[in-house]
Amino acid sequence: MKPGDIDLNDPDSFRDGVPHDYFKLLRTEAPVSWNEEREPPGQPGFWVITKYDDLKFISRNPDLFSSTIGGTSIFTPPEEDMMGLRALMLNMDPPQHVKYRALVNRGFTPRMIQKLEPHIRDMTRQIIDRVAERGECDFVADIAAELPLQVICEMMGVPLEDRKYIYDLSNLMIGFDDPEFQHSREDGKRAGTEMFLYAAKLGERARQHPADDLATVLVSADVDGEKLPELEFNSFFLLLMVAGNETTRTVTTHGMRLLMEHPEQRARLLANPSLIPSAVEEILRVSPPVNYFRRTATRDTEIRGVKISAGQKVAMWYPSVNRDEDIFPDGDRFDVARSPNEHLSFGIGEHFCLGANLARLELKVVFEELLRRLPDIELAGPVRRLRSNFINGVKEMRVRFTPRPAEPARRAAAS
Repeated sequence: MKPGDIDLNDPDSFRDGVPHDYFKLLRTEAPVSWNEEREPPGQPGFWVITKYDDLKFISRNPDLFSSTIGGTSIFTPPEEDMMGLRALMLNMDPPQHVKYRALVNRGFTPRMIQKLEPHIRDMTRQIIDRVAERGECDFVADIAAELPLQVICEMMGVPLEDRKYIYDLSNLMIGFDDPEFQHSREDGKRAGTEMFLYAAKLGERARQHPADDLATVLVSADVDGEKLPELEFNSFFLLLMVAGNETTRTVTTHGMRLLMEHPEQRARLLANPSLIPSAVEEILRVSPPVNYFRRTATRDTEIRGVKISAGQKVAMWYPSVNRDEDIFPDGDRFDVARSPNEHLSFGIGEHFCLGANLARLELKVVFEELLRRLPDIELAGPVRRLRSNFINGVKEMRVRFTPRPAEPARRAAAS
């Protein structure tokens, strides 16, 4: 194998999982390498960033590497589609990004998130109760997807009866390269349109009937003295709904997969649950939910002596930087007690993940409860991965475990 042998733009290159051997080769021989875009035709290609320090540099210099010019996906959409994409906070540069991020920051501070722990734990126990007596389930749909979806929908004020609809739209939007979810890019556009229409109705309800939720915070907020326009509100809703449930679902699934594949590491957690917070960080490092984000060079520059021209695309690969040998000794090894562990799965700089505190809490609680309630969980079939080079997703993971009754307090409440 040599640099250029794998097309990182091809979702099939990730069919069996992240191509870690290829990333290791690039880190050693060509840490800044060029990747042609064979599909769709007409796209110019992109630079592949595989080293930790280079990703940090790019992320911390938005004036040099823009999120706004061409968005954050490798594919550059037509200019007529960019107006809607630029309303997403993900695709903003400073100073606009700073203003919009400040609108929702207060709902995601460590102090605010910590207040949610008892409620999140109760949600988690109810989710496990619903499958515990069966002795088997699809871990993705029945466990991993449920908690982040319930939490973010509740925070945004989405009614319980609408959550399945939001879940299905999220799958359509992130599954743009998987024929099981989308047959064309138009399917994804339709899902986005439906999400926008739903957001508009939710925003109107929040204006008419204010409540203690993020939807009300957003419709009441102002940017430079003006109310948040409908396009921006709808974009906030879409981003929070998709990012707030898909990424944590993915990490939860990979975390359980890693613990099943490494029984000695699971045994350490069962013997010493205080290691669970560090296990969460190691799961995030080893299997980040997002494979890459793209930036566009605003002027001629260079990285590691490689010349990058203004207007060229630069893709930062998180699974690679999280195993960079210069930062992580024995980086391919899964170690629930790894310390230090300064992974970059939540990004760094301007676009550090807004929901990092919430995701960490959800992951800590879900693994504490899963290890306590279902300590012998094991695979019961092949892991079906999402066809995507963007999301490191799993569509289905059948598991089995010793059936257990619902816990007494909730069994009594249900009777």
